[in-house]
Amino acid sequence: MSANEVGSERFWPRAVAFMRRYRSNIIAALVSLAITALVVVSATDLRRLAGLGYLGVFAISIISNATVVFPVPGIAVVFASGGVLNPLLVALIAGIGEPIGELSGYLAGYAGSAVVEDRQRFERLRAFMERRGFLTLLVLASIPNPLFDLAGITAGMLRVPIWRFLLACWIGKTIKSLAIAYLGMLSLGRLIG
Repeated sequence: MSANEVGSERFWPRAVAFMRRYRSNIIAALVSLAITALVVVSATDLRRLAGLGYLGVFAISIISNATVVFPVPGIAVVFASGGVLNPLLVALIAGIGEPIGELSGYLAGYAGSAVVEDRQRFERLRAFMERRGFLTLLVLASIPNPLFDLAGITAGMLRVPIWRFLLACWIGKTIKSLAIAYLGMLSLGRLIG
């Protein structure tokens, strides 16, 4: 038996065991990378998406919440769309799209591949999430703030069930989008009408 054959006999069982043990983390990391790649490619087509009406609101809501590195004007699109489309439908559609986009942060945290720069803020948020995870996610999703990306990462790291994460996001993001879309209707409706 050659040295290569002995090495391969040791390598493959270890590789298979590694894949089985970390399968969910590997899948989460790959999905997170795929979402990020989609955002980079789609960010160049935002103007075309905005012209698609409700479908554009949905797509931009997903894209704008799937990225931290490339800020995309999701709130501005909900605001402007609320002024020209039915603000209730705009809010409901954005409320569905935004949690889908937030899955990228959740999955990065779940996979353990997220890098947290602000440890103090992370530890404070982690303490809130451990005590009142659903409520913390709901409140942070209800207001426009950059902290929600960190909340999604924290929820993933703490293994908050994905259905609970999505439910809190959906309720909170819909509340936020309702306020923004109706503000758009009140502001832009007067300018247009």
